[in-house]
Amino acid sequence: MTTRTLPLAPGQSMESFTSTEAKNAFGKVLGRALRGVVVSITRHDEVSAVLLSAETYEALLAQRSDPLAKLRDRFDQRFAAMQTSEAKSGVRALFDATPRALGQAAVAGAKKRG
Repeated sequence: MTTRTLPLAPGQSMESFTSTEAKNAFGKVLGRALRGVVVSITRHDEVSAVLLSAETYEALLAQRSDPLAKLRDRFDQRFAAMQTSEAKSGVRALFDATPRALGQAAVAGAKKRG
């Protein structure tokens, strides 16, 4: 078993067990993780898994930024823009339009784009 410092948190350490050691002494490995030690499990000298307490896992998740935050903000802005009375009357006109009027609008739009 080796111990090294991780950049996860100040004073946080990681202990490494081979997969055989982890299998044969799972209670000890789990106990270390429950006491806040991050445990890496190696196979052929490469880390193949990491075991950590639920508390440490939740702390990691809390540090992560929301990958959809910018997209959600853009959606909210566009949705708010669609709630104006001008946008609502445009949608009403669209649904009230005849098939012929829709066709003419489509042709006019295509001509504008060139």
